[in-house]
This record gives sequence, structure tokens and C-alpha cells, in this order.
Amino acid sequence: MPAGLTRRQRVLLALVCAVAVAPVYGIQPVLRAAGQDLGLTEGALGWLVAAGQIGYLAGLVLLVPLGDLFDRRKLITAHLVLVAAGAAVTAVAPAGGVAIAGLALAGLFAVVVQITVAYAAAVSPAAERGRTIGTITSGVVAGILGVRMVAGVLGELANWRVVYLVIAGLCAVLAFAVRRTLGADVRSPGARYGAMLSSLGRLVTGDRLLLSRGLVAFFLFASFGTLWSGLALPLADAPWHLGTTAIGLFGLAGLTGALGAARAGQWADRGLASRVTCWSLALLTASWLLIGQAGWSLWLLIAGVIVLDFAVQAVHVSSQHLLTTARPDRSSSVIGAYMAFYSLGSALGAVTTTSAYSIGGWPAAAVLGAAYGALGLLVAVLSRRLATHPRAHAVDQPAVSR
Repeated sequence: MPAGLTRRQRVLLALVCAVAVAPVYGIQPVLRAAGQDLGLTEGALGWLVAAGQIGYLAGLVLLVPLGDLFDRRKLITAHLVLVAAGAAVTAVAPAGGVAIAGLALAGLFAVVVQITVAYAAAVSPAAERGRTIGTITSGVVAGILGVRMVAGVLGELANWRVVYLVIAGLCAVLAFAVRRTLGADVRSPGARYGAMLSSLGRLVTGDRLLLSRGLVAFFLFASFGTLWSGLALPLADAPWHLGTTAIGLFGLAGLTGALGAARAGQWADRGLASRVTCWSLALLTASWLLIGQAGWSLWLLIAGVIVLDFAVQAVHVSSQHLLTTARPDRSSSVIGAYMAFYSLGSALGAVTTTSAYSIGGWPAAAVLGAAYGALGLLVAVLSRRLATHPRAHAVDQPAVSR
């Protein structure tokens, strides 16, 4: 039985996740300032945001499966160094093309997050796996939401480049700490890299648990992306007219909700993952009733943001617990495939939010976010019913399904 992680090691891995995702999302609050500094036109600004996301999606397919072949501690260390390199290139970029390349490089290796989660799952006893994953993935949400706030403040007080210099320095420090603090996680000889990549498609289509959890993640993060990609629009508009720092502070509300869901891992350890998924998705859908009131009440908006991010984190932790338990020998691959659904859903939410807002304002965006949540709930309910069919395997006991 694995010995598990100490509290210090869990905190370190949570910090790795928080800092590693920061380059992908840190450009958003300072986008206009960065574009002006780099000489980019209004139409080209989107590439600064897209570069990190494109790199991240490529990393999910090409790099995350390496965690099933090599020592994950070494991979975490190396990937953090390369994230630092990408952030540093972005910070000193003389032109837009160089900054885009730096962001793409940082995004490519930011998938160290998934390798970190797989490492934690592999070295944790089964009875503690959910709690450990819950703690570590809280770092992911903290990074996604926290960097928006920090980048907004640094961008106003100093310069947008300082944001990426800080990220580069933190990644370098964490790489050293991982090397010194974590134990090795040596992989047994197995499939070749090429064969593992070619099997990913069959894994997604042939594993019903992975496919259903992936579809839940797709709609879950489409709803999440609708909120966080579009929230600045009503807040910067009448009657609020908030600046970037004030808008960034709304990340604190989301962070409060996400960290409040840390117990979801313990619920999953008790076999409640499917139940938690369904009621959390119902909460997420209902939260848009509050979020949709952003045009006249910031307090209702804050309450809705807290509920939504609580629900997102609860579902996310439950899904990863089930997947790593079902496929302990391929935990990196299944998490990478699952996160590809996450990435596509986030992109869908980001793209469709602005269109909905231009057509019907924030109420239309709220209806869109609620619709994504409802579709995720529908997938979860149907999957749970199929799992209770006499010829189906129990979803909450995935270890016996293979």
C-alpha cells in the first residue's frame, strides 16, 4: 500500500498546480495593456489569450501520457522549468509574435497540473485518494481565479510584464522544491509512447466511465467559462463601471466557493461521487438565477459565484477520483483525456458568452450558462441510470469495471 503524502507535500503540490496554470490565464486582466505594449491590433489580441489554451490542449494529448511511462517527480520538475522559460520569454518579448510563442510554450507545459494529480493519486492510499485530490485540485482553481486578481493589481501598479516575471520565478522555485521534497515515482516498463498515444482514442470511446465524465466536464466547464470569460462585461458596463482591479477581486468569491468544496474528495472516498455530481450540477444550474442579477445587485452576483464555483470544484474532484481509481495503471492518460473535454468546454463557454451578451446582454449569457449546467446534469443522471442497469458496472465502484 502506498505510504501517502505528508501535509507539507500536499500543500507543495497544490502550489504547483496554482502557479503552473497562471501563465494561461494571467494575460486576461492585462490583455489591453499587453497588446498596446507589443504593438498588436485590436483584432490580434485574441491570439494572446488563445496561445496558452492551444498549447495546453496540445500538452494534454502529447505530454500528459508521459506520466504513465516515466518518473512523475522528474516530469513535474522538468515541466515547471519549461513553464518558467515560457513565462520568461513572454515577460521580455519585444513583439507580439514572441509573446505568443512564449505563452504557447508555457501553456504546453502547464499540463504539469495533470501529471501532478496523477502523481498524488498514485502515491496515496485508496482511503485517502479523494481527500488528497481535493486538496491538490483546489490549487488549480486557486491559480485560475487568483491570478486574475493578482495580475489585475500588478498590471495597474507596475507593468503587465511583471506578472510573467513573477510567474517565472515562482515556477523555478517550485521546481527546486519538488526535486528536494517529493519521493520518486518510478514507472514500470510498459507500452511505448507511440502505442500509448494511438490508444487514447480507443480509451475515450471504449471506456464508458471516461466518456460520461468527459461529457460532464465539457458542459461543466462550458458553464464555468461562460461566467469567467464574460463577467467583466456587465461589471465594466453601466451601472457599475468597475476597473480591472475591482473586477479581479470577484475572483475571491469564486475562490471561496471552490475551496469550500475541498470535502468533495472525502465524500468520494465514501462512495458518494455520483450522488455529489448530480446535486452539485443542480446547484450550478440554479446558481445562474443569482448570477443573472448582476445588472442590479452585486451581492446576489457574489452569492451565485460562490455557489457555482463550489459546484464546479465538487464535480471536478469527484470525477478525477473515479477515473484514477478505475484506471490506476493509466491515471495520467485518463486525466489527460478527461481534461481535453475540460479545455474544449472552457473554450466553448468563452466563445459563446460574448455572442450571447451582444445579442441579449447579461441575462442571455446567464441563460446560456444555466443551459450548459442543465446539459451536464442530464448527462450525469443518464450515466447514473445506465450504471444501475443489471448488465452495467457500478459507476461508484469503478475498480471492478476492468
